[in-house]
Amino acid sequence: MAGPIRWGILGLGKIAHSFAKDLALVPDATLVAVASRDHSKAEAFAAEYGTGAAYGSYGQMLEDPAVDVVYIATPHTHHLPHSLEAMRAGKHVLCEKPMGINPEEVDALLTCAREEKVFFMEALWSRFNPALRDAVERVHSGEGGPVAYLKADFAFPALDRDPSGRLLNPNLAGGSLLDIGIYPVFLAYWVLGMPDAIRVSAKFHETGVEKQIAIVMEYPQAMALLYSGLSSHSEMRAEISCESGTFTIDPRWHETQGYSFTAEGPPVHHPFPKRGKGYTYEIEEVQRCLRKGRLESALWSHEDSRVLHGLLYEIRRMAGIHFPSEG
Repeated sequence: MAGPIRWGILGLGKIAHSFAKDLALVPDATLVAVASRDHSKAEAFAAEYGTGAAYGSYGQMLEDPAVDVVYIATPHTHHLPHSLEAMRAGKHVLCEKPMGINPEEVDALLTCAREEKVFFMEALWSRFNPALRDAVERVHSGEGGPVAYLKADFAFPALDRDPSGRLLNPNLAGGSLLDIGIYPVFLAYWVLGMPDAIRVSAKFHETGVEKQIAIVMEYPQAMALLYSGLSSHSEMRAEISCESGTFTIDPRWHETQGYSFTAEGPPVHHPFPKRGKGYTYEIEEVQRCLRKGRLESALWSHEDSRVLHGLLYEIRRMAGIHFPSEG
């Protein structure tokens, strides 16, 4: 693919604004169209970011031949239909996480990407964060010895929010696990792979969504302690402790700008200042793949998404988390 890569954004909530700001920082990326079911919202968004086309329906934007790749930024339960519609229109897709709410949805999306021969990637932006990549590469190189313990958490108070909104509404696949718990689970999978066993404890909100969840993943020589919640703040610092050294990721670890490594002496800090909020790096990965004609990323592959969502679904099953849309 030659020339600037032309992006469209489908769904114009808070995360779409962050994405658009970072997109402007990526060379050879241009935002050419945005779409919302509220045309005035699309027009305001387009005016704010200097975008040419503002559509009042998703289908209209997907028919626009000027759009090469679409960023799906709608709520969890809409990721499946909107991504399928985009791919069937011949568009490459970067879909916000979670790409689906269960393995069946994930399989449907990956099957469609394969059949339509378009690029598809789940927007798990932490996988492309430079500090995290450097730390995990050092862990995998064996620099600190075998991993013995991993700890990661992600929580913030949200129980006072609108119960019909995304976080607290079971009809929108709300709760902490799929929204923010996906990050600790992802980190454990990235660092340690598939666990031998999982233990789970969860607490539920009055709307029926899970509001706190604690997860223990067991490995032959290691354990991962993971937590997400909507009831309070948490430290949001990740720790990867190896037999002869510890990597401590600066908070908020999922979008970190550095980490420390501690062995025999005092901690040595490794700073990695970000460009923008940090979506820049996943955007660059999408563009790198498109320019090379690849239909998936080697850094966060279709199989990686499939495995991660299998883990999330097993955690949901053990915790008793079920969504009305699943019947």
